[in-house]
Amino acid sequence: MAARGHVQDPNDRRLRPIYDYLDNGNNKMAIQQADKLLKKHKDLHCAKVLKAIGLQRTGKQDEAYALAQEVAALEPTDDNSLQALTILYREMHRPELVTKLYEAAVKKVPNSEEYHSHLFMAYARVGEYKKMQQSISAQDENLSKTMFLPLAERMVEKMVKEDKIEAEAEVELYYMILERLEKYKEALDVVRGKLGEKLTSELQSRENKCMAMYKKLCRWPECNALSRRLLLKNSDDWQFYITYFDSVFQLIDESWTPPPEEEHSLEGEVHYSIEQAVKFIEERITEESKSSRPLRGPYLAQLELIRRLRYRGCNDEYKLGDPEELMFQYFKKFGDKPCCFTDLKVFVDLLPSSQYTKFISQLLAVIPLSAAAEGELALPSDIKALQQHLCVVQLSRLLGIYHAMEKKQKLAVVQELMLRYRHGLEFGKSCLKTELQFSDYYCLLAVHLLLDLWLEGEETAVWQCLALLEEGLSHSPSNAQFKLLLIRIYCRLGAFEPVAELYSSLDAKHIQHDTIGYLLTRYAEALGHYAAASQSCNFALRFFHSNQKDTSEYIIQAYKYGAFEKIPEFIAFRNRLNSSLHFAQVRTERMLLDLLLEANISASLEESIKSMSLSPEEDDIPWKDLRDNRDLTVLFNWDPKDRNISEEHKKLSLEEETMWLRIRSLTLRLVSGLPTLSHTIQPKNSEKTAENGVSSKIDTIRSLLQQLEVAVDSGKKFLEQKIQYPVLGPPPTRMAGFFSNGSCQCQTSLFYLVSDIYELDTNGLEDSAEIQERIGNSFKSSVERLTDLFNKCKGDLIEVRDGTLKTHPSLLENLVFFVETISIALWVSSYCDSVLRPFKSNLQKKKKKKKESSLAMPPVFTHFLDYVTELQTLTSNVIDHIKGLEIILTALKLEELSLKDTLLLQEEKKFTKTVQGKVQSSYHHSVQEIGELLKKRLDTIKKLKI
Repeated sequence: MAARGHVQDPNDRRLRPIYDYLDNGNNKMAIQQADKLLKKHKDLHCAKVLKAIGLQRTGKQDEAYALAQEVAALEPTDDNSLQALTILYREMHRPELVTKLYEAAVKKVPNSEEYHSHLFMAYARVGEYKKMQQSISAQDENLSKTMFLPLAERMVEKMVKEDKIEAEAEVELYYMILERLEKYKEALDVVRGKLGEKLTSELQSRENKCMAMYKKLCRWPECNALSRRLLLKNSDDWQFYITYFDSVFQLIDESWTPPPEEEHSLEGEVHYSIEQAVKFIEERITEESKSSRPLRGPYLAQLELIRRLRYRGCNDEYKLGDPEELMFQYFKKFGDKPCCFTDLKVFVDLLPSSQYTKFISQLLAVIPLSAAAEGELALPSDIKALQQHLCVVQLSRLLGIYHAMEKKQKLAVVQELMLRYRHGLEFGKSCLKTELQFSDYYCLLAVHLLLDLWLEGEETAVWQCLALLEEGLSHSPSNAQFKLLLIRIYCRLGAFEPVAELYSSLDAKHIQHDTIGYLLTRYAEALGHYAAASQSCNFALRFFHSNQKDTSEYIIQAYKYGAFEKIPEFIAFRNRLNSSLHFAQVRTERMLLDLLLEANISASLEESIKSMSLSPEEDDIPWKDLRDNRDLTVLFNWDPKDRNISEEHKKLSLEEETMWLRIRSLTLRLVSGLPTLSHTIQPKNSEKTAENGVSSKIDTIRSLLQQLEVAVDSGKKFLEQKIQYPVLGPPPTRMAGFFSNGSCQCQTSLFYLVSDIYELDTNGLEDSAEIQERIGNSFKSSVERLTDLFNKCKGDLIEVRDGTLKTHPSLLENLVFFVETISIALWVSSYCDSVLRPFKSNLQKKKKKKKESSLAMPPVFTHFLDYVTELQTLTSNVIDHIKGLEIILTALKLEELSLKDTLLLQEEKKFTKTVQGKVQSSYHHSVQEIGELLKKRLDTIKKLKI
């Protein structure tokens, strides 16, 4: 609440105590004070709104809203009421109501600049861009000037003619308008002309804008001349090398020649042949040799030019030299810089594969390594030598040299890398906890080699991976790569407990909840950690919801301060997040999870669905615009191209994620449709059913079921491709398990059962023998399917085989699917119960009237009671099985595992025990949470007695 200064208005004086109470968080006193004031001054609108704010903050939202709407209906124009209502609507997350408020105020007081300004900002908050434009044209001329909002080209042109453009923001706006109108020639004239001189806030802003327009206009001579001129100024600016090469080859393809007696171009001399380009790059290298600090640009440009010439099939590349020799010279010059590997990575394709080993040996030969004694490992004596050696090791991995090794050789390399890692720690003794150790990459590379062995079937390798990463993390607690890799491996082993802590220590900020949040949300619920799943969904949803509010504020600030070029970026950013695949997934999974944990346990299914505002008819997922914002390359990778994550993998992963999301979304909507079918209809009265709208509800359910069938078929076809993503690529969805363990068939048949029960409800018990038989058969097959699903959950979650620990995460995932499927079975059973109960009481009344004790009960009642009994027995059996699993997990003595492998150092043995303990504890936790939830479900089954 804004602090109030000295005011003459007596109403302000009366309102001040309420403002003070609200400012100090004393909401109850604020309400009391407002009530007192309203007794004396019934027409003091602002007091009503301040009371509403107090009610809103004490959790009485409905009362607050009703009071606010009373005042809003009067269309107030006093500043106090308008500001107080704005604050209230903001706290209610209803920004659209602010627009209505100021629309009314502007109609009543059309000359108020302030109200026009507030209306404009209100439109910006809710993204009403058309109305923003209208609101500007409604404002008087003075406001347009003061807010830098001449959004029409004519208005700006008028300002230019009258020489009224003074600020850089206005020039930026003019440029933006012309660019969006695709008037590139005019935009170029603005930038090159007198107005362009005002573009000074960003380095090379004017040149960059000129370059962009030249490209749009395909004026390659100017592109070339400008990039050449800028490279003469700074020969290390990579973006201009790219433009220089692009333009040279465009000019060659167009057979361009300079005009005989005129300037080459507006920007000066143009290079239009390969010879000129080669000469230009060589000159840059000569210049660089005279420079006081070494510059990488010219040397990399030389390699880039060779790459392009080779791609075009030109034979001129020899003029620049042998790529292998050039890369060797580059390594000698920059090998001690961490960027050397990423620089050369782009150009390794230029080397013939037969030369890889020779090239690596050549590099190793120039690194100053020294061995303490003969036969010992030669180690670097300083950080520079260590960086050089690390660069070579990374290149060896990239060139596939390690991949071609036998198992024994790989293990020997792992040992060597860990020796080098531990030796390298000496150089980082003075490092702070927040700094990374110089030798961390050795440890990561060793882990990558062990992952290769694990995928080849070496079971012990994965435990060594975890042990080495935990060891690395103990020396380098801020290394995000160690944490991310630990998260991926623990999840693959089915252990989620250590992951939550690791993710939280990553301290993911803002947009990272969208880009890397999938690492957490994909596995939390799937591995039975329901509480952690709830929490991880909350983290993500909090970010997505606050983004909608925050970006509106950013847009408003950009308007206020004239940073117009940022506005489209903010809008695109907001749209991208609103269409985020991860956002849609988290929202859907969160609602399914809430139903799983609460529906018919702490609240009825109907109440749970109502509190989520769920409706089976509504689908709010923007299927056509879904954006995959996941960062699938967040984990460092040194694999060759053929083993690395490709664009095709990313595309397939998005396709799979979308299919799985569709199945989950349809499941959620089908569940949300169950309470809408509640027993409100009179049998055999079709007119009545149509009136009640219930017949349309069953049509919705049937339509959703058809859509689910289509989605399931698409999913099955997709899985037939048997796609294998790289181990560090995108994690596969839960779809394969959902189909293979029978959950899918079981859940679908349960939803079909709903349709049959509805039919029975509509037709009544008489002449419904066929429907009753169909329902009885559905009950039987449902129990059989659930029993099959339970059988796929049996087995040891963790077993010790030949002294090695092996986990079976698929059994855990099957258990989680079982809990979900049995919950759906119970929700469907509750619906059956609500339909059959009235039938039974009617029959009993008839018995009493006719005084017949022998009136036969229709078979559907027996079928239902048998079904409920079998569900109860099955659930009890699963709970017993889970208790057995708990006992086995508790009794598992990990210390008896043979860590006799002499290759393991004492340090490694210690960390191996730690990670195995974490996995055991995580499985124990999962089983406990699943068991607790099933016990609650068992209690709800016991209540299902007609």
